[in-house]
Amino acid sequence: MFAPDLSDLQTSLTARQEPEVALTEALAHIGHNLRADRCFLYVRDPARGRGRIALVWRLDEAIPDPRHDWQDDTGELPQQDPLFRAALAAQPSVYVEDVEAAGPEVLNREFERRTFGHRALVHAHITDAEGQLWGILQPCVFGHPRHWTPEEHAYIEASLPLLLPVVQAYVQEQPVK
Repeated sequence: MFAPDLSDLQTSLTARQEPEVALTEALAHIGHNLRADRCFLYVRDPARGRGRIALVWRLDEAIPDPRHDWQDDTGELPQQDPLFRAALAAQPSVYVEDVEAAGPEVLNREFERRTFGHRALVHAHITDAEGQLWGILQPCVFGHPRHWTPEEHAYIEASLPLLLPVVQAYVQEQPVK
């Protein structure tokens, strides 16, 4: 039984260290705790409407690394990706047990296959009190569906407010291109 324990995550995020180091450690804790194959963090500057997959933890090197440079994310991306549309609208996080079985109102299967290649994922929205999207936490697995338990939901949802200030500090330190 998975018992959510946020102590390691809290320690990583509250230690006096650079935001990139803290977030990298946090992704490793989240990935291991959820038994994920990959866990990445999409960071976003809401004032500029630009974001990027900046940090990734992978179970092993065979798992694809989706990092990319800054991109405009308020034009074409929300039209292609219902998950991103939901994030921009500050809707609740989305738990996808099987990309192949999810309907088009949830995700764009072809986009997910081409861009990420995962089979099950969590699209967890890191938003501030005003509903501005600062980031997306995305743990995922490859090759098979995955049931996300209520305990895992609780762990992820409790992680998001801990991640927010560190993500904000990271974005403010980065030159958004």
